[in-house]
Amino acid sequence: MASFDYDLFVIGGGSGGVRSGRLAAAMGKKVAIAEEFRYGGTCVIRGCVPKKLYVYASQFAEHFEDAEGFGWAVGESTFDWKKLVAAKDKEITRLEGLYQKGLANAGAEILHTRAELTGPNTIKLLDSGRTVTAERIVIAVGGHPTPHDALPGNELCISSNEAFDLPELPKSIVIAGGGYIAVEFANIFHGLGVETTLIYRGKEILSRFDQDMRRGLHAAMEQKGIRILCEDLIQSVTRNADGRLVAETMKHGALTADQVMLALGRVPNTKGLGLEAAGVAVNERGAIIIDAFSRTSAPGVYALGDVTDRVQLTPVAIHEAMCFIETEYKGNPTSPDHDLIATAVFSQPEIGTVGLSEDAAAKKFDDLEIYRAEFRPMKATLSARSEKTIMKLIVNATDRKVLGAHILGHEAGEMAQLLAITLKAGCTKDDFDRTMAVHPTASEELVTMYNPSYRIRNGERQ
Repeated sequence: MASFDYDLFVIGGGSGGVRSGRLAAAMGKKVAIAEEFRYGGTCVIRGCVPKKLYVYASQFAEHFEDAEGFGWAVGESTFDWKKLVAAKDKEITRLEGLYQKGLANAGAEILHTRAELTGPNTIKLLDSGRTVTAERIVIAVGGHPTPHDALPGNELCISSNEAFDLPELPKSIVIAGGGYIAVEFANIFHGLGVETTLIYRGKEILSRFDQDMRRGLHAAMEQKGIRILCEDLIQSVTRNADGRLVAETMKHGALTADQVMLALGRVPNTKGLGLEAAGVAVNERGAIIIDAFSRTSAPGVYALGDVTDRVQLTPVAIHEAMCFIETEYKGNPTSPDHDLIATAVFSQPEIGTVGLSEDAAAKKFDDLEIYRAEFRPMKATLSARSEKTIMKLIVNATDRKVLGAHILGHEAGEMAQLLAITLKAGCTKDDFDRTMAVHPTASEELVTMYNPSYRIRNGERQ
């Protein structure tokens, strides 16, 4: 019987890697985990957590304005970018410590080094040059922003990684992209007082979301003062004599700004990882190819999270890690369930969504009922803010099952989490109708839309 240095070696200290390593170590397995940067991964260090903190920071300007309508006299306010960055750093350092503490308490060996595969069961630790062996190896190294090397002047641009730690808050910024990251940062920077332009090659932002959510958010962002240029792209970036950046676009000429941010997707961190030496196959994007149980083409090697390019969300990586533990160490083969994943865009207003969009449902079902409500939220009545909330349910008319739920409005992400349970349970529109409303709330609209706004039969709106 082969002898190994470790039962499990994890490469990558993000959410998926830490969860798999901690759970295995807690079961008494000999575990080591290696991270070359900081424990916590994309989510904690340069993703979800700092982003949400910056979202909160960017909302206060509107809160101060709204307060006046409720009788408050708010004096002059100022914003200190460096203070926000320092507070963010303190919080992510605290969280990083908790990640490492959890691993240490479970008995895992924590390594601060880059680790690369040299064979099916062997790993080289680059800080020392030492080679170790493991019966099982989990690769959970995540991804990084696409650098867009083909763009002349890309080296002058920043990505979401650098956006959190700029030495100074820019007076103006151009953001290229139309997905989660681009849209969220456009709202963050605008909320902090930055003149913001969003440029996207598609016809509408957030291509994978329901059309009503996309159009509603687009209108709300433009109403706030964010400039959105669709069906256009940046062709080059240069620096002018004043030290500012000039983004030459295909349709809108030159855009001059203090910063240009590229938010054009993410790619897996597989380059130079030694995958070929271990016999681990990747696809054309460099993502590790896995089966339904996260197994790669190399025996004993597994991959979790963004490096597989399945669903790039932190809770998904954690779920996949738990399924790996069930399958490999508990004798309970469990395949990750990627169906009906709720998600949120922390824009302003937010989008919260789960299930099929109207367009996607129309391609799969012959007869749909669409329930849609658009209204001014109660908070906006006294603040005199004009933004609208949109709620939408997609229902299969044949069996009344709710196929999708979509919300644009305050706390939409919170509502989407609860709706995910409902849709996962297979609830029907009749179940919604039987549910008593909580009044006065925005979410009561979800259970008081008794009559369909329209129907879609065989792809045609009725």
